[in-house]
Amino acid sequence: MKKGITRRDEDFSRWYTDVIAGARLADYAPVKGCMVIRPNGYALWERMQSCLDRMFKETGHENAYFPLLIPESFLHKEAEHVEGFAPECAVVTHGGGKQLEERLVIRPTSETIIWAMYKKWIMSYRDLPILINQWCNVLRWELRTRLFLRTTEFLWQEGHTAHASAGEAEEETLRILDIYRTFAEDYSAIPVVPGRKSEREKFAGAVHTYTIEALMQDGKALQAGTSHFLGQNFAKAFDVTFQNRQGEQELVWATSWGMSTRMIGALIMTHGDDQGLILPPRLAPTAVVFIPIFKGQTGHAEVLQYVAQLAASLGKEIPHRVDAREEYTPGWKFNEWERAGVPIRVEVGPRDVQRGEAVLVRRDTGEKITVSEEGLKDRVAELLDDIQRSLYERAGRFREEHSHVVDDYEVFKELIADEGGFVRSFWCGAGVCEDQIKQETMATIRCIPLEDGGEEGRCVRCNKKAHGRVYFAKAY
Repeated sequence: MKKGITRRDEDFSRWYTDVIAGARLADYAPVKGCMVIRPNGYALWERMQSCLDRMFKETGHENAYFPLLIPESFLHKEAEHVEGFAPECAVVTHGGGKQLEERLVIRPTSETIIWAMYKKWIMSYRDLPILINQWCNVLRWELRTRLFLRTTEFLWQEGHTAHASAGEAEEETLRILDIYRTFAEDYSAIPVVPGRKSEREKFAGAVHTYTIEALMQDGKALQAGTSHFLGQNFAKAFDVTFQNRQGEQELVWATSWGMSTRMIGALIMTHGDDQGLILPPRLAPTAVVFIPIFKGQTGHAEVLQYVAQLAASLGKEIPHRVDAREEYTPGWKFNEWERAGVPIRVEVGPRDVQRGEAVLVRRDTGEKITVSEEGLKDRVAELLDDIQRSLYERAGRFREEHSHVVDDYEVFKELIADEGGFVRSFWCGAGVCEDQIKQETMATIRCIPLEDGGEEGRCVRCNKKAHGRVYFAKAY
């Protein structure tokens, strides 16, 4: 039997890495800070890709691909952008055995090279909007890394759109934010808070950054996806103009947005338990696993034949597999698939064959349910829906229990230090207060919620007048 998984209340960080190892999601690469995504982890990423890609295409977006290498001069065209990313860049200085005339940056994000191309493609209002997404890897030289959450190289999608007006670009930014919210809540079963980042926390080069923020089981927040209104900053930097309907030249308006393999980390830390991973059914590469149970050759052929019938009855719409490996005991396989987070395990032994039944075991609760062969498909579909709903509701209850409305700064500091979670407090809007709070508590403003309720109060740090509460938390 493999090494056990550390309890969450004993060492949450160790628990997290144990779950990844136990579920065979990823492993550490020879290059420090990088990871190898194993087949189980990549299958999960493919499920995420499939869901997001469909939603992007339903809203008119097309996939394209841009180069990994970016001329270093491109990054210097937008001052705020280069200042934000320069410390994280990896630079290629030699190629083909020779020193390059211009150094090349391995993309930390692709705004600059994409806008260099948009300059060639956009001439008139008839060329707009451009709605492009790409699936790719990026590289950011992180000092402190953690599998999936923060690695030097990671996989993501990045969308880059060009528009004829500020209104269209802002509408696009919020449309994508809602796609991210839908994906997080309806597919990942993770409740999120949509909002806008503060000036200190926004994307380098953006006018506004919008975010969805989730709360993990250790009380820390996780930025799960961001959508940026770039205004005309990159159009100015790359001189991207178009002729409007009146025949005048205007700068183009832009957005960019991204969601990454960090969402796999979000799934682990939102739903996992002390036995390992728990996957929401809508994202599980394998939603149901069948495990035949027999001793020696007694009933061997009958059980396998019956299991094959049961599995076939689920059809292609419910992803499933049969674990008929004979070199492992049923108990070993139970533990293996439990660690992998498969939502439903189906146990079938000789007696079940005789009775025309099977035993379903829920991964989220451990509940065992006996069903008939005829009722299997309907019951499995019903249970998968219930597991999806239950995981979302359980995560929602956790968030509510660990969210606090606070007006006193001493209470604020105690909560952040002892319990964590979301703390909703008034903030005056001043960067100096934001910086002081971060320095004194390590908490940052996770977002300014899109709906603030119009509440008036006093800044939790300086007691000046403030409008609307913001979400504070320690974060990954």
